Amino acid sequence: MCGIAGELRFDGVRPDLAVIERMNTQLARRGPDGAGTWQDGPVAFGHRRLAIIDLSERSRQPMVDAALGLALVFNGTIYNYPELRTVLHGLGHSFFSDGDTEVILRAYAEWGEACVDRLHGAFAFALWDGRQQRLLLARDRLGIKPLYFSQTPNHFRFASNLQALLAAGEVDTAIDAVALHHQFTLHAVVPAPHTVIRGVRKLEQGTTLTLDVTGQATERRYWSLRAQRPAIPLTEQQWTEAIHAALRDAVKKRLEIADVKVGVLLSGGLDSSLLVALLAEQGAHDLMTFSIGFEDHPEEKGHEFEYSDTVADYFGTRHHKFSIPNAEVLRRMPEAVDCMAEPMVSQDVVSFYLLSEQVSQTVKVVQSGQGADEVFAGYSWHPKMAAEQGPYLERLRRHYFDRDHDEFAAMIELPYQVGDVTADLLEAKLNEPFADEFIDQMLRAEATLLITDDPVKRVDNMTMAWGLEARVPFLDHQLVELAAQMPSELKLKSNGKHVLKQIARGLLPDAVIDRPKGYFPMPALKFVRGEFLEFMRDILDAQACRQRGIYQRAYVEKLLAEPEKHLTRIQGSKLWHLALLEFWLQRNVDGKC
Repeated sequence: MCGIAGELRFDGVRPDLAVIERMNTQLARRGPDGAGTWQDGPVAFGHRRLAIIDLSERSRQPMVDAALGLALVFNGTIYNYPELRTVLHGLGHSFFSDGDTEVILRAYAEWGEACVDRLHGAFAFALWDGRQQRLLLARDRLGIKPLYFSQTPNHFRFASNLQALLAAGEVDTAIDAVALHHQFTLHAVVPAPHTVIRGVRKLEQGTTLTLDVTGQATERRYWSLRAQRPAIPLTEQQWTEAIHAALRDAVKKRLEIADVKVGVLLSGGLDSSLLVALLAEQGAHDLMTFSIGFEDHPEEKGHEFEYSDTVADYFGTRHHKFSIPNAEVLRRMPEAVDCMAEPMVSQDVVSFYLLSEQVSQTVKVVQSGQGADEVFAGYSWHPKMAAEQGPYLERLRRHYFDRDHDEFAAMIELPYQVGDVTADLLEAKLNEPFADEFIDQMLRAEATLLITDDPVKRVDNMTMAWGLEARVPFLDHQLVELAAQMPSELKLKSNGKHVLKQIARGLLPDAVIDRPKGYFPMPALKFVRGEFLEFMRDILDAQACRQRGIYQRAYVEKLLAEPEKHLTRIQGSKLWHLALLEFWLQRNVDGKC
């Protein structure tokens, strides 16, 4: 895992390496183990390294093969790189390093842009083909690794976070009204290519983008997900065995493909606990697990240590448990917001930031359970939507949208008003072909559109802020493809994630399997009062907020008067949504860090 940046000029001017250095500085936390730049003709690359595979200098980046006219910057991990290396060696390629970076370089030399079809992992990369005078950008199938870009008539720039592009300059920082609608309807999910900043876009997951020196661009989607039953039906037992085998393989690859120790983020929920069980099942020794908790509120506990402790004791892991007081959360909040590539409102963003700080002192790689709920129907709204009748969009809207369009219109000032663009986007997504049932459509939309920005983006941002790589086995694309074909009842039974619960029987204590669905608790950002309320009031009453003019003041005052009465359908604080976006803009765009 690393941070990447670069520039391609269209005007015949050589890129300024000072610009690349400014971008690299903004990526330093993603890659504390080394830095590099490279320039040739119209293109320049920057890289910050987090050394995970082949720790030697041979795998430093930017990686250049002058004989082939190729240069590469890469962020991520290719889990099948040993197999690809063997294939490429048989085709006559020689290697000077032992890592996965060079495998991408050789794969492009052999198969061109189609090399991405053979890569199994989480990745975002940029590759310069000097012979063709062409820049190729690619992002993994599920968007686990980020890739942002900005463009003017004179240049194209890319980076692993939005802040690096702002540091480079010449970015239109006006608010994107379409993104704003998504931001407040989908709990901060802003699907690609939009971001809240008009001048910054992001490459869609499962997509490549090719540019030449004239600025001519070609985008290609190289992966899509089908959610249809196989031609030969399988029994429940066969499905359980198939998912178990695929998940076991995903966990094993994310353990073995590393030259450093790998730990597990253990919340105590089914998903992270199952990862520990599968690692133990495969004979992993000296497992290290990590949990975090916060202060309780009268309405809600701030931790789930009773479950994470049970799993850690059951498997004899080396468990690390961290308790964070609310005062510390508030004090550290600005740091976490500075590390958000885009504004994120989920209550566990700060949790992940503070947990990652502690974990990074012990290991450089962790496995995490994100994605299981979206792939295997683990949320409370899945059975509710499946049981209802009527148009797909209306079922989704009733249980998932944070605000209906009328409320959005009452919240946002006139310059930022748009039509119901989020409903239009989701309706089109839900009605795409090659899915058998509504719940198949819904889960596919979550896996291929919504999950990229929540939770995938927050896990990447908050762990990489501390030079910690988070690996997400439940989002292994082969596992996701298999799960998408499975009958919906095998997901919806047992109050959701039925097949995972079946796999867990005999591997985990029943108390962990049958416990009520939990979330990463952060009560202070849900039950807003005291210092947290004053913190949000100060943000929304600030001159910067009033001058920006995004929010209608009557709506702001209504939320400030009774913050705990205004929650979204999935129990998020609407006041926090407003305050977080404004605070992010103040910190990252206004330059008030």
